[in-house]
Amino acid sequence: MAADLSALHTRLTSLLGEREFVESLGELTVVVEAEGMLETLTRLRDEGGFEQLIDLCGVDYSTYGGEGVWEGKRFATVYHLMSVQHNRRLRVRIFAENDDFPELKSVVDIWSSANWYEREAFDLFGIMFTDHPDLRRILTDYGFVGNPFRKDFPLSGHVEMRYDPEQQRVIYQPVSIEPREVTPRIIREVNYSRN
Repeated sequence: MAADLSALHTRLTSLLGEREFVESLGELTVVVEAEGMLETLTRLRDEGGFEQLIDLCGVDYSTYGGEGVWEGKRFATVYHLMSVQHNRRLRVRIFAENDDFPELKSVVDIWSSANWYEREAFDLFGIMFTDHPDLRRILTDYGFVGNPFRKDFPLSGHVEMRYDPEQQRVIYQPVSIEPREVTPRIIREVNYSRN
C-alpha cells in the first residue's frame, strides 16, 4: 500500500508540480490554493484520471487540533476523488481565503455530482460557491439564520419553531431551552457482580 501511495505521490508531483501533500491513514491528501483550483481539478480529472467526485464536504478548522486556536485559514472544502481506471482515491483540500466570507469557485462544471454537495457545504458551513447554478439551502429551511456546523454556532440554536393554534401557522421564537450539562448516572442492581 505504501508503494502505491509513493507512486501516486510521484505521479501527482509530476502532474501538478510541487504542492503540499499529506499522507495519513493510508490515504493521500493534496492541498491546493483557491486561486488556481479549477485548473488543478480539471487537470486531475482529465490527465490524472480522477473522473469521479465521490464526496465534497466543508470543514471549520477554528478549533482543530485540540490545543489552543487553529493557526491558519478557518474554512476549507475537501474533495474526495476517485480514479476507477487506476483504482485510486485522492483527497484535495482547498482553503477559502477569507474567514469572514468564505468563498470558493463551484466545480459543478467539472463534476456535476458536486451540485448537492456544494449546496450542503453552503447551508451547513456558509461557504459560498461562485458560479453555482442553484446555490440555496438544502437541509435547513429558508428562514434559518446561521450555519449549524460552524464551531461557534450554539448547540441549541438561536430560534425554535412551533405551531401556534391561534394564528394557525408555524411561528419562530427565541430558544426557551436553558443550557445545562447532563451527567449520566450509573445504576446497578445490588447483586450485579454475583452470579
